[in-house]
Amino acid sequence: MRMKTLVRAGIPLFALLAGAAGAAAEAAGAPSAMAAVPLIPREALFGNPTRAQGRISPDGRWLSWIAPHRGVLNLWVAPADAPDRARPLTAETERPIRQHFWAPNSSLVMFINDRGGDEDFLLYGVAPTGGEVRSLTPFPRTTVRLVGISSRVTDRILVGLNNRDPRWHDVYSLDLKSGALTLAQQNDGFAGFLADEDLRLRVAIRPNAAGGQDYFWIRDGRILPAPFLSHGLDDSQTTSPLGFSADGRTLYWIDARGRDTAALFAMDTQTERLALLHADPRADVQGTLVNPMTGRVEAVAVDYKMPEWTVLDPAVADDLAFLDRELGQWLLGSRTRADDRWVVATMNSNSPSATFLYDRRTRQLTKMFDSRPELVDAPLARMRPLEIGTRDGKTMVSYLTLPPWVEERPAVPLPMVLLVHGGPWARDSYGFDREVQLLANRGYAVLQPNFRGSTGFGKSFVNAGDGEWGGRMHHDLIDAVGWAVGQGIADPGRVAIMGGSYGGYATLAGLAFTPETFACGVDIVGPSNLMTLLASVPPYWESFRKQLIGRLADPETPEGQQWLKERSPLTHVDRIRRPLLIGQGANDPRVRQAESDQIVAAMQARNIPVTYVLFPDEGHGFARPANTIAFMAVAENFLSQCLGGRAEPIGATVAASSAIVPHGAQYAPGLAEALALREKAPDAAR
Repeated sequence: MRMKTLVRAGIPLFALLAGAAGAAAEAAGAPSAMAAVPLIPREALFGNPTRAQGRISPDGRWLSWIAPHRGVLNLWVAPADAPDRARPLTAETERPIRQHFWAPNSSLVMFINDRGGDEDFLLYGVAPTGGEVRSLTPFPRTTVRLVGISSRVTDRILVGLNNRDPRWHDVYSLDLKSGALTLAQQNDGFAGFLADEDLRLRVAIRPNAAGGQDYFWIRDGRILPAPFLSHGLDDSQTTSPLGFSADGRTLYWIDARGRDTAALFAMDTQTERLALLHADPRADVQGTLVNPMTGRVEAVAVDYKMPEWTVLDPAVADDLAFLDRELGQWLLGSRTRADDRWVVATMNSNSPSATFLYDRRTRQLTKMFDSRPELVDAPLARMRPLEIGTRDGKTMVSYLTLPPWVEERPAVPLPMVLLVHGGPWARDSYGFDREVQLLANRGYAVLQPNFRGSTGFGKSFVNAGDGEWGGRMHHDLIDAVGWAVGQGIADPGRVAIMGGSYGGYATLAGLAFTPETFACGVDIVGPSNLMTLLASVPPYWESFRKQLIGRLADPETPEGQQWLKERSPLTHVDRIRRPLLIGQGANDPRVRQAESDQIVAAMQARNIPVTYVLFPDEGHGFARPANTIAFMAVAENFLSQCLGGRAEPIGATVAASSAIVPHGAQYAPGLAEALALREKAPDAAR
């Protein structure tokens, strides 16, 4: 409440700690440039956004977004011609709503949500005029998937439900008015289905023995016995269908078969011939702009260092040129059925996201909101795209962010955080990153390398990571550190490694496999034992399991078991020498709590310092802002002790969260005192 009051009064939030931060920096002998830059409060970065995820209804009558209501992110709606008349549609009190979309007939605002991070995502809907929030898939232990949404058939959608068999999603037609679910396709072994604009299932997708996918036509409701297209493991991350044109004659593909980088193709559904529409030798096609009525691809994006759009339909050429010129990097959130208005959001690295309503007829942008207005005038840092070479000649597209008081190159090497992305079949990209901004503001260089196995840079780069967890993938990270040290950016004695999911694994591997390289590590929901990781994947990952085993090792063979054991940080726990902080969600269905429990127990048995922060109401990552703030508070004070950067005191953040600390509070500065606050005022928790 205090923060919101100060913002309304016109006091920049980031100025609250300026005096204390400057005094601390000067006392430590830091340059005056750093002392002049205030600390950005964690709350400004990791608290609830003021508004986020703007959308316009297909009929153009309504605007929607996610915003706090009684402290929790909920759905809000307003008439498009009167955005100041916004009101909340939902009243979630525990789990924030993070994703929403409009029903094709504009009758409902729809969202998915789980409970406590268990990833049993169900589908809900509420009328824009208000009323009861309906659970549209009211089944226990079920994860819903969206299979088909059409701009032609607007009174129903297709959803996938795994309530009959947790491994496979049966397809149902969901009547948006009555909520009735009608079985459209029972699924006995298919990874998924593709529907056309008439909501007819046209393609069935099945995992094959080679670790790839087979694609089958569906004709007159019958899945044909022979696949019309297949690929193996090598193309599994770079080849997939996008969707049909409205007339059903064209099926668009992202396809890397017979080439390295994934290109955009149009398949004639009668002849099955493929026509190349766009390719780039540097990187895969990563995004498309699709006309809401015709279903035809109008523009295509390739993201090498930064996203670059190429126009395929001249009808949108002036729009894209205008938005590029006015907004820099931007993302299209939604567009009306008439295609006269778009909602777009900026995604520039050194400014918080701003969302605009774009009128195509008048070429006019109307700002809907800044997601985090507290940060508009904050001292944010700029992300620098660059290339780093590996020891065996590969090129890693990477991103370097320096503290905002450093221009192009530091006068003396800085403490650095190597921030490793998850997946690992994902990538880091240019844009605004809250973790990066916190770390840079605290005085660290932040380096984000896209190591081999990262997606977006062609299939040879992805496949070079096969069998290389803890091997060449780790060597790439070490090479990135070596580059930063060689460039005079990083102090070799003050480099930390940090990441979530696979990035958490990389953190554990970094401390265990190269114990002298990193001064400390921060692991968030990272697996420590690859055998138990593979043994505990969710049942609905069954279609992905062959690919997972193909890219790691087969736990059913002696050779695979040996590899998984050797590449598990838990096996080498006795080599860890440097401090470790672990964050874990108790309900994580992907990387289960046991992954953190077992390495903490092993380190505890060997008297190796480790701090373990567990959140009983979280899953694979932290959704509740109070929990994110609490963990980042512990993390920045942990890093301050390890690397010597600045830190905002933990204060009451841990007491206000659900965090428990099963082990090692004494190893993280201020954590024991923060836990004591809860003992004194237990009602402050949650």
